[in-house]
Amino acid sequence: MASSSAAAGVPLDPIDADRARLFGLLGRLVTAPPDLALLQGLAGLGGGFGAGPLGQAFDALAAAAARTTPAAAERAHFALFVGVGRGELLPYASYYLTGFLHERPLAELRATLAGLGIVRAAGMVEPEDHLGFCCEVMAGLLEGRFPGGSADAFFARHLAPWAGRCFADLAKAEGAGEAAAFYRAVGQLGCVALEIEQDAAALPA
Repeated sequence: MASSSAAAGVPLDPIDADRARLFGLLGRLVTAPPDLALLQGLAGLGGGFGAGPLGQAFDALAAAAARTTPAAAERAHFALFVGVGRGELLPYASYYLTGFLHERPLAELRATLAGLGIVRAAGMVEPEDHLGFCCEVMAGLLEGRFPGGSADAFFARHLAPWAGRCFADLAKAEGAGEAAAFYRAVGQLGCVALEIEQDAAALPA
């Protein structure tokens, strides 16, 4: 993996650092259920992000994390994203943009990743257009770990067209058992993150 811009001696912009942490967190929570340490860390975030939409979303996530156990989160994650046959959600760009899996959006994403020198980790079974993987790539681009890549361009092409709808569906999830509220809060945080990015992209250069 390429070194980060900060490691190369270029200071990381504080706003980009915050954006990277947010997308990194979203990618982590969508990709795998949280362990106890992560749940405890999330539970301590309440009240730390102000009274705006982002602060409200973090407050809701903190409250939900405080009420969730690792076992409950694991069951909910399985019900939502894996399931027996399939989960309640199919968090893939191909599905949201074409109605099918392994379609053109996946091929286009793979071409972008190849140009950035990003390869799927050994043992990863999900196709690369998984929402969690895309969020993790976004975080890496913001951190400067992939030289020559543009986080804004990646967002516009591979997240903006569909990820907001996926997070909105997660925010309405019902079939995730006792930890449904936790993943609904994750979905709401994702919706806010996408709205912030889209609003920023619409500003004059």
